[in-house]
Amino acid sequence: MANLLGKALYERGKHVYLLDGDNLRHGLNRDLGFSVEDRSENIRRASEAAHLMADAGLIVLASFISPLRRDRLALRELFREDELYEIFVDTPLEVCIQRDPKNLYAKAMRGEIPDFTGISSTFEVPLEPHLRLDGTKPPDILLEQLLRFASEKVRYKKPRTEDAE
Repeated sequence: MANLLGKALYERGKHVYLLDGDNLRHGLNRDLGFSVEDRSENIRRASEAAHLMADAGLIVLASFISPLRRDRLALRELFREDELYEIFVDTPLEVCIQRDPKNLYAKAMRGEIPDFTGISSTFEVPLEPHLRLDGTKPPDILLEQLLRFASEKVRYKKPRTEDAE
C-alpha cells in the first residue's frame, strides 16, 4: 500500500520517499536481527531517518511492521502532531499468509524464521491509529481511502532548516 500511495503522490507532484524494512535492512540496519530488542532498534533508527527527511520537507512513508505499542508511542514523540500519521492496515493473519510473495510466513511456521510477527512473536494492535484500513479490501479501494486521508491531513511544509534562518 505504501508503494501505491508513494507512486500516486509522486504523480501528483509531491516529494515523497518510502522507508521500509527492506531498504533499511540492506544498509543502515543490516546489523539487526528480528529479536524484540532488534525490532525496537530498527524502528528507532527508521524514526530518526524519517525525522531527518521530514525536516528536509519530504513526505516520508514509513512502512514497517512495528509490533510493540511502546515503539510506536516513542516514534510519535519525535514528530509534531501534524507531521506523523499512524495508519494501520488491519489484515487477518490468514490473508497475510495468502498474500505473502516471499513465503516468509511458511518459513516461520516451519520454524525457519524465529521471532516472526504473528507466528512466533506477538503483535500489539494499535489502539488509536489515525486511520485504520480493512486489509481484506482490494488495493485500489484502500488507495482511494489513503489519498482521501492524505488530501485532508498532509500539507507541504518548508524544511525546518529554512524556519531556523
